Amino acid sequence: MTGLVLEGGAMRGLFTAGILDVMMERGLHFDGLVGVSAGACFGCNYKSHQPGRVLRYNLRFAHDPRYCSLWSLLTTGGIFGPRFAYYTLPQRLDVFDIRTFDRDPMQFHLVATDVLTGEAVYQRFDHFREDLYDWILASSSMPIVSRVVSIGERLLIDGGIADSIPLRYFQQQGFERNVVILTQPADYQKTPLRYRWFIHHALRRYPALIAAWERRHEMYNAELRYISEQQALGQTLVLCPERPLTIGRISHSRRLMQQTYDLGRSTAEANITRLRNFLNDTSSQ
Repeated sequence: MTGLVLEGGAMRGLFTAGILDVMMERGLHFDGLVGVSAGACFGCNYKSHQPGRVLRYNLRFAHDPRYCSLWSLLTTGGIFGPRFAYYTLPQRLDVFDIRTFDRDPMQFHLVATDVLTGEAVYQRFDHFREDLYDWILASSSMPIVSRVVSIGERLLIDGGIADSIPLRYFQQQGFERNVVILTQPADYQKTPLRYRWFIHHALRRYPALIAAWERRHEMYNAELRYISEQQALGQTLVLCPERPLTIGRISHSRRLMQQTYDLGRSTAEANITRLRNFLNDTSSQ
């Protein structure tokens, strides 16, 4: 089976969105997709067949304080307004196509982090359920600037803390050949956690989460090494920006949003033959 693995990066995910839109427009099909944080929030549109949606609503609400602002952080507990961005927007303002999501056979997986254990939690959706929005919110809720999300008996936050690039997980689910989309350049290495004293104070109720966050750079860099090994074996194809993206994790600049998205599109266009050949190779196995 073929898989699509999407890391997060908040607004850097517009690079991923540009790639996904080109692949949708070119009719590239995958058996499954796993997304982390922005990779889940933006990647769900692949199963709902909605190219252009991610860029459209980000441009539309770039300066709306309900979408992303200090005001939202102070009044809702989330810098990306949880109610507005994850429920009102997909249900009323730029409607998520539930019917198409249901009809597409592709598996959709996402990753969150359990704040009590510091471990990754994986959730699969073959069809739409009401809690899809809850899980996307949980996967995308960055620590410190977001509230912990309660789903059932679990307390969850950003999946990137525990498993930033879940290629190994997807292989364990039976996806032998995978396209991995990164939002950092190929030579990027994550550095140790900064502002540890502040994080220890802010998250003192969740020591396992703090421990996972402190180990995150080791986990992330190990995942990059594993991806490189799999790429050398021909089992993985990686797409990433050539240089660090100029957009930050949080941005209100429509110019930078469009620029980042366009860079993703140009990356996909330049690699469309590689992508087709990689996917077609699996059909003869």
